[in-house]
Amino acid sequence: MSEKPQVKSSPSFFNNPRNRSIIYQLLLLAGLGYFFYGIISNTLANLEARGIKSGYDFLFTTAGFDILMSLVPYDATHTYGRTFIVGLLNTILVSTIGIILSTIVGFIMGVAHFSHNLLIRKLAVAYIETFRNIPLLLQIFFWYFAVLAALPSARQSMSLGEVIFLNVRGLYFPGLNAESGASIVYAAIAAAIASIFVLRRWAKKRQDDTGQQFPVLKASLAILFILPLVALFAAGVPFTWDFPELKGFNFRGGITVIPELMALALALTVYTGAFIAEAVRAGVQAVPHGQTEAARSIGLKESKIMKLIVVPQAMRVIVPLLNSEYQSLVKNSTLATAIGYPDLFTVFVGTTLNQTGQAIEIVFMTMAVYFVVNMSISFVMNRFNASVSLAER
Repeated sequence: MSEKPQVKSSPSFFNNPRNRSIIYQLLLLAGLGYFFYGIISNTLANLEARGIKSGYDFLFTTAGFDILMSLVPYDATHTYGRTFIVGLLNTILVSTIGIILSTIVGFIMGVAHFSHNLLIRKLAVAYIETFRNIPLLLQIFFWYFAVLAALPSARQSMSLGEVIFLNVRGLYFPGLNAESGASIVYAAIAAAIASIFVLRRWAKKRQDDTGQQFPVLKASLAILFILPLVALFAAGVPFTWDFPELKGFNFRGGITVIPELMALALALTVYTGAFIAEAVRAGVQAVPHGQTEAARSIGLKESKIMKLIVVPQAMRVIVPLLNSEYQSLVKNSTLATAIGYPDLFTVFVGTTLNQTGQAIEIVFMTMAVYFVVNMSISFVMNRFNASVSLAER
């Protein structure tokens, strides 16, 4: 008689690993929900007990204070919502300046680390080791109190061609006033930038297919210069110069860069540039030495070797580090409050919070801004990292 095959019974509900994992996750979510519910309810109860109103109605209340620098029209009659916008734009401005300049300085010093000239190489090493080991706050104080504060008064300003002026109150240079037809020039600039991106993609595809290089840099500069210039004359030069002039004890007209912005931008540039230089050094050293030796053996110049062989491969190491440095620079910009630069932290978390007492709302909005800005940087850098990463076939 043949034996019947035994049917293996399925495990019970709680003995199933998948069911247990779902239960544990639900319990964890319930615990976290109860934890945050307790914090929020306790905070609201404390606010009510102290007579502090919650909500965002304060954003529509008149601020009643002036701000040292604003990229948009602002005075004391504007609302607290306007102060948020002013601080946000000032933060984006100094962060953008710092990112651009620190990248330039970092790449120059990182490449100079490998120079055959002993003096250039030692200067690069001295710069990196000095400025990345000095706290950023001290560097801000150095540029603001030791360098910029020592500049002459407005009447004894340092000048360049009687057009650009530098004194203890800031940097003054001519500005452009747009008139009717200026939009044509702006559209030409946008079209030139779009054309450059298309040209770069075409040149890369052409090189991949044929191996022939195209002078992208020269062609890009030509497009960026010629197209807006043609539009400028076609529109009848719809701009007029606004030159700074000394009136009384200070300059009026033109564009003014306050010393607080200069000090903060210089400190962020020099400090972050030292770390970027180290990232560039690490990326260049990560390129196998045989690559450069092979390039020299076929007679390539050192500049071509660095541009065509070393840097493209080094970027795979450099870009992830750049992402971290850029985000750190944005967060470090909050040290602006030490010298009174009106960034988001100084204007909103500082003055606005002290006047309104809306700590939870203001801190939450500020945290959300820095989170969104840094996530945007991370998104862009991750896309760029994917474009320079090694493509497997």
